[in-house]
Amino acid sequence: MPTELNNILNYMQITENIASSGQPLESEFAVIASAGYDVIINLAMPNSQNAIPSEGHLVTSNNMIYIHIPVLFDAPELFHLESFINIMEIFADKKVWVHCVKNYRASAFLYHYLHVSRGFSDAEAQKVILPSWEPNEIWQRFIRIDPKRV
Repeated sequence: MPTELNNILNYMQITENIASSGQPLESEFAVIASAGYDVIINLAMPNSQNAIPSEGHLVTSNNMIYIHIPVLFDAPELFHLESFINIMEIFADKKVWVHCVKNYRASAFLYHYLHVSRGFSDAEAQKVILPSWEPNEIWQRFIRIDPKRV
């Protein structure tokens, strides 16, 4: 795995095939591709801080699949999470990179995916939440929701 991955904002290697981060720089998509990632999932809004308007083009020009699930930071919804989990299931045999602006949304969504779909214990799944992040009340509530109830 290229050491350049460590330079990507708030990079975390979650499993052998899943990583998360904050917004990669334009040049970092080539690094992600060279590390063997097949899919990029962007959970940030298109007008988020440091958003790259041509991100879809950058990703696909590096022979990766680009999926954008724009999630308002102040209003994550269950349907966002359900969409995310379904997409993660579709690409379960691929290397997937999930990002947002700072790796807050991404880590909260990955917590649910690992806990619900991959059978990680709550304690194991909580380890993917970015350690430096202190979720506000909105995100604490989101992390506590049970996506299996739907």
